[in-house]
Amino acid sequence: MKLTPGLRLKSAVCDTEVVIVRPPKEPVTLECGGAPMGGEAGGAVSSDHAGGTLLGKRYEHAPAGLEVLCVKPGAGSLSVGGVELTLKGAKQLPSSD
Repeated sequence: MKLTPGLRLKSAVCDTEVVIVRPPKEPVTLECGGAPMGGEAGGAVSSDHAGGTLLGKRYEHAPAGLEVLCVKPGAGSLSVGGVELTLKGAKQLPSSD
């Protein structure tokens, strides 16, 4: 499945739903809870990928250039090729002194 900006994906093993903010540079398989996203529902969250997702937070996979926004939290953690996506921090604003 080609990941394009605005594409909404649902986890097959938990309640997590994400929207693609920035697509990857090369084709990758986005996973949640150890199972590919957008697949057939069923199964359980893998214990290795049970970190959970947080509502309204952005996650990124820097090597591929992928960035997603969590629109519904769940028990599974997001990964690409078994490597967990990192939580993207807020940008620092300039001081107003």
